[in-house]
Amino acid sequence: MGERIVLGPFNRVEGDLEVQLEVADGRVAAAYVNSPLFRGFEHILRGKDPRDALVLVPRICGICSVSQSAAAAAALREAMGLAVPANGELAANLVLAAENLADHFTHFYLFFMPDFARDAYAGRPWFDAAQARFKAVRGTAAAEAVPARAAFLQLTGILAGKWPHTLSLQPGGSTRAVSAAEKIRLYALLREFRRWLERHTFGDTLEAIAGLDSAAALGAWAAARAPASSDLRLFLEIADDLDLARIGRATDRFLSSGAYPLGGSPLFARGVWQPESAAVAAFDPDEIREDLSHAWMQGEARHPWRGLTEPDADKDGAYSWCKAPRLAGRVVECGALARQMVDGHPLARDLVARDGASVLARVVCRLLELARVLPAMERWVQALQPGEAFCAQGALPDEAIGCGLVEAARGALGHWLVIRHGRIASYQIIAPTTWNFSPRDAAGTPGALEQALVGLPAADARVPLAVQHVVRSFDPCMVCTVH
Repeated sequence: MGERIVLGPFNRVEGDLEVQLEVADGRVAAAYVNSPLFRGFEHILRGKDPRDALVLVPRICGICSVSQSAAAAAALREAMGLAVPANGELAANLVLAAENLADHFTHFYLFFMPDFARDAYAGRPWFDAAQARFKAVRGTAAAEAVPARAAFLQLTGILAGKWPHTLSLQPGGSTRAVSAAEKIRLYALLREFRRWLERHTFGDTLEAIAGLDSAAALGAWAAARAPASSDLRLFLEIADDLDLARIGRATDRFLSSGAYPLGGSPLFARGVWQPESAAVAAFDPDEIREDLSHAWMQGEARHPWRGLTEPDADKDGAYSWCKAPRLAGRVVECGALARQMVDGHPLARDLVARDGASVLARVVCRLLELARVLPAMERWVQALQPGEAFCAQGALPDEAIGCGLVEAARGALGHWLVIRHGRIASYQIIAPTTWNFSPRDAAGTPGALEQALVGLPAADARVPLAVQHVVRSFDPCMVCTVH
């Protein structure tokens, strides 16, 4: 019989996470991912005025609160039958994109890269550079990155009044109109962040990074200058030495709700990447079911419109407060890699074609989104029309349903709202980490992370480093998972 290892709680993770590993012959034979904290927001929302969701759901999380606001506003918008004016779409996209990019940036500099400064890697050719740059407290990266992030997030102060937990995002758009002078300030903040990224993260223009179209092109770009010339080049040297392209593979089935809509068309496409056909299929939310067989919840698998969140802490066979969402019965992965796969970016497609979803592919696609989204934000600021409407008004119906689908930094986020007699009769949420960190379903199929951990070396360390890298490559947000 193999050994069992319980890892957790993980540090540098939003919320509580435990992972149980079954180890045989020095490798992970099976993994069980546990979200050990129940928070109950779906219970809190019952019976409330539907507009109260705009105040309550941002409190689910302190680092991705705007995405929760955006999903709640979208669900209410559908229930109210509102159309958002162009300024409202632009402003909402800017606020959400600012949070998403700040999350990518924070993940890379503060959550992910410090693992490579661990003493266990002493003697690797890149170790001294990684430790000087990313060692906790003493590394130069945090001292430079934290002020850059703070300056960038001034956008949300101008556009949304505050961050986190803004109330500016409403069903009809944004309540915070932007003046001509504020447009100039917004654009200046974006250009300042662009300069920081181009100097430190990439050592090249955003457009050059966005234009990389294959793994070979990425390798040639990295080889053109020394690894110390940029943080991405240093990461690529580390990834090549540790073979991070070959660990962390799950299903290679990717979901995107479509990101940053404008005039009926999103910046990043909506759909499901199907590995069998190597093509994108339509995403039908009606095919979602939340399996409860291994969650501490009562009930059977249901669509979120009929969803239940009834705790059962003594349930036999259960090991997590996280439900197990499935799309047409299948496990899917979401996040930056999923968005870029569905959208058809050639670098993402080539990385997955070569090695499948991996630690390397997930991290590269987060940085790729920094390079792709920031120029779009510059265009959105230029397109704002001061003096024109930012928000549409409408009446709240006594009876209605509404679904709000958005892309948070970590992937597909959905809110399903049912209004009866002017009150919330049901409110169900599926967060990105719910998809990625789900437990097994009734068929015994492991969730995406549980699959991605199988086969990793786990013999010689109390917290195996490869396991750490794979877990962090998904950038978990556990407080959203157990909302």
